[in-house]
Amino acid sequence: MKAKDELTDIMPELEKEFGEFGSKQWESSMEEARSFYTGQILRDVRKEAKVTQSELASRLNVAKSYISRIENGLITPSVTVFYSIIESLGMRVEIIKPVV
Repeated sequence: MKAKDELTDIMPELEKEFGEFGSKQWESSMEEARSFYTGQILRDVRKEAKVTQSELASRLNVAKSYISRIENGLITPSVTVFYSIIESLGMRVEIIKPVV
């Protein structure tokens, strides 16, 4: 029996689900996860700003379905589009170098 505070290696389980670490299958799975996460961030920011998908699409001169696909993680916006979305919602992205 494991001690309560003993760590468990979850890599074998992750590799069963997503393929061997570093493989094409693994990288594809991680890309899907990043797209999903990016979409969730953008959706949350949009909702916090009390802006509908239609309003945001109009501000960016794109189709509402494009915003929906981004928010659902079906496509990943380019960095330029990501920043345009954030800026059009009256927010900004701040990149901070960690203190070491």
